[in-house]
Amino acid sequence: MKKSILSAVMVATLVVSCTKSSSKTEKIENPDGSVTITTTTESQTGIDVDTAKINQAKEKAQTKIDAAGEKIDKAADDAKSKIDATADKTKEDLHKAGQDIKTEANKVGKDVKTAAAKGASKVEEGAKKLKEDLSK
Repeated sequence: MKKSILSAVMVATLVVSCTKSSSKTEKIENPDGSVTITTTTESQTGIDVDTAKINQAKEKAQTKIDAAGEKIDKAADDAKSKIDATADKTKEDLHKAGQDIKTEANKVGKDVKTAAAKGASKVEEGAKKLKEDLSK
């Protein structure tokens, strides 16, 4: 899209700015022996100019536009590669963080189970002692 816009602008500029002018000088000898010099200048603009020059300028402009387009494409590809690399790194980091959270949650769960088991055994021991004391 950018290439097309740039091409259109370049061609329009060339057509508008191309002007071909030519000058002709004529010497006319009068019957009385005097000489009259007449200079005529003709200017042509737009389409009537030399198409070879226009085509050459168009090719140069197109070459520059293509080079600029390639640079833009390369920069876009480089940016995409960097974004993809960053996304992959972020994904790996998040996965690792998730694994760490899962591991720590499992440890906490085991600690809670152990603590609950110890608490339950102490409650049972206390209940046995209370029962023994009540039976005495």
